[in-house]
Amino acid sequence: MSVKDVVKNSVFESLGGENGLTTGITVFILVMACLVGIYIFWVYKLSSRSAFYSKDLNITIAGMPVIIAAIMIAMQSNILVSLGMVGALSIVRFRNAVKNPVDLLYLFWSISAGIIVGVGLHMLSIILSAIMTILLLILNIVPDMKAPELLVLRSVQTEIDYETLYGIIRDNCKYYKEKARCIKNGEVEMIIEINAGRNKEKLLRKLNNIDQITQVNCLTHDGEYRV
Repeated sequence: MSVKDVVKNSVFESLGGENGLTTGITVFILVMACLVGIYIFWVYKLSSRSAFYSKDLNITIAGMPVIIAAIMIAMQSNILVSLGMVGALSIVRFRNAVKNPVDLLYLFWSISAGIIVGVGLHMLSIILSAIMTILLLILNIVPDMKAPELLVLRSVQTEIDYETLYGIIRDNCKYYKEKARCIKNGEVEMIIEINAGRNKEKLLRKLNNIDQITQVNCLTHDGEYRV
């Protein structure tokens, strides 16, 4: 056999040769990917807030490591399949609104786990899952800062003693800021962002005693607090 034939055979084997993975190893990789997907499924289910939880998204996150691992096995088989996979995946566009930014973390975790398991680094995928779980637990333990409340005041008189009003708010609130004021048909509506803490009940009682104010509402929200 000439040198030309040897080079031709080596190139042919590199393009279409097997990756050396037996059926047992392939099944083991897919089973490991399935177990990792199920683990991420339960972590997402237990840690996700009920308002943002989506079972369909969770199923997608659980099944993604298996699909990614199968793609990695196929890409290791030969160069032609790898180029075909890259070309096929490059023209696919997914458009889906993500309600919670934390969902992106789980999606990348699922994809990364599938890639790691697919190349045979099973211990790395286990370590990654353990570290991610510990990290999420620690971050969930950290208490959230209480967001300011919204104080909505209404009056049927346009002449309000604002000096007395803001004097009461100033004495009972750690923080306050007027957000909106609307005057229409002889009625006044004000929206003030406050942080009263333990003085909330005292503040509401004093505001209710003002003759010009006919209605006092205090609204809370679960939004993020920006310092």
